[in-house]
Amino acid sequence: MKFQTNIDNITETMLNGFFVDWPNPPNPETHLTLLQNSAHIVLAIDDKKNQVVGFITAISDGVLSAYIPLLEVLPTFKNQGIGKQLVEQMLAQLQDIYMIDLCCDDDLVPYYEHFGLFKGNAMLKRNYHMQTGKQS
Repeated sequence: MKFQTNIDNITETMLNGFFVDWPNPPNPETHLTLLQNSAHIVLAIDDKKNQVVGFITAISDGVLSAYIPLLEVLPTFKNQGIGKQLVEQMLAQLQDIYMIDLCCDDDLVPYYEHFGLFKGNAMLKRNYHMQTGKQS
C-alpha cells in the first residue's frame, strides 16, 4: 500500500467502487475532477492492483480554515487502518490551519474524536438532485 498527496498517474479506471450506498453516486470521471479541485488530498493505492482503495479530501482558504468533506475506503479494504492513515496524513497537511471542520453521522463521532476532533454543531443543506456532481 502506498499513499500519495497528488493525482499524478491517477486515472478514472483506478477510482471504481467508491460512494457506496449513495443513491446517485458520482461516476469515476466526476470523482477524478473532485480530486483535482480539492486543495488537499491523500490517496491510498494498492500497488499490486494499481487501484485507489481509499481517499480523503479537504477544501481550504489556505489561511485559517479547512473542511474535510470526504473520506472513503473501499469496503474490501476496511478495518485495515487505511482510513486512520488517511486522516492522520490529512491532519498533518493541515497542521498550520486554525480551524479544521468536518461533518459526520453520529456513529462516527467517536472515530473522529480519536484524532483530537470534538463534536460541534453544523448547519447543512443537501441538493440531492446534484449528488452525481455538477453537470457540465
